[in-house]
Amino acid sequence: MATGGKMNRRIIFVLAAVSLLSVSAWAQTIIRVGAFPNMTHPQAMVGKANGWFERQLGPNVKIEWTSFNAGPSAIEALFARAIDMAYVGPNPSITGYVRSQGEALRIVAGAASGGVSLVVRNDSGIQKPEDFHGKRVASPQLGNTQDIALRAWLQAHGLKTRDKGGDVQVLPIANPDQLTLFLSKQLDAAWAPEPWATRLVREGNGTIFLDERDLWPHGQFVITNLIVSTKFLHEHPDLVKNWIRAHVELTDWINAHLPESKRLINQQIQKETGKALNPAVLDDAFARMSVTYDPLRDTLLTSARSAFQLGFLGKQQPDLSGIYDLTLLNEVLQEKGKKALQ
Repeated sequence: MATGGKMNRRIIFVLAAVSLLSVSAWAQTIIRVGAFPNMTHPQAMVGKANGWFERQLGPNVKIEWTSFNAGPSAIEALFARAIDMAYVGPNPSITGYVRSQGEALRIVAGAASGGVSLVVRNDSGIQKPEDFHGKRVASPQLGNTQDIALRAWLQAHGLKTRDKGGDVQVLPIANPDQLTLFLSKQLDAAWAPEPWATRLVREGNGTIFLDERDLWPHGQFVITNLIVSTKFLHEHPDLVKNWIRAHVELTDWINAHLPESKRLINQQIQKETGKALNPAVLDDAFARMSVTYDPLRDTLLTSARSAFQLGFLGKQQPDLSGIYDLTLLNEVLQEKGKKALQ
């Protein structure tokens, strides 16, 4: 009888342990995050490489990363509820917000600023803005952030693109193909993000004609934001706040440990794409961008106005007043004794 009692207690103990494990597994929250294997997504690259977010969010949170090559595909995944948040550029953020009539997403923090240049081929004959007449200039994608910036700059200098009756041919060409076309002299210039701008200079016989930072107040303009599904934000505000806290802390760590951060970024790029960047390219490119949690709201709204004026955001200027929700970011900054952001 005593033996049977011990057996029963052992069974009860095992069942209780299994039950606790089941509850623990059931209580684990999954957060699905999208990012690009690109140096302009520094928090995502460093965070993936060194497990920063996993450590900061703890064992009850499981992070599922998804890699994208372009903003529109990340927005489609957010629409399909395949991801909960993403590191994306300003133009996809705007487009996703407008397409969903303000319902699908919110920008909750910034991630990076700068990192874009207008590069001209050394033997293209371009030395001043008017020399762009009759030239072939590339942007990465029709209507993307760099494409809008290029068209707005041309317009500001009295230059018209062919589709507007002018003689400047703007060509949407993927960044790797731009380098090939530079080398074969089939492109005269490109408005390119890093590290491609640096590669066009170092490998494509190019020269930086304009660093886009020179067009903006204080040399800052948003290149990457952290966006969150509105549904996920409403259902899991504590989890989103914890992510933002980790994001802010990682931003500060990156800026305080640049050599190590660049090594980790390159390590992650190699892991995801199969090829690391030349360290000299990484150094040059990183010098033209900054890592920041400030979403630089005014620069996004300026880009949106340019996109609308160029005909990319419909017939009526969209209301973007609700695209930002910086409540959680400012709570985190206040906890850390930092200045709140607008």
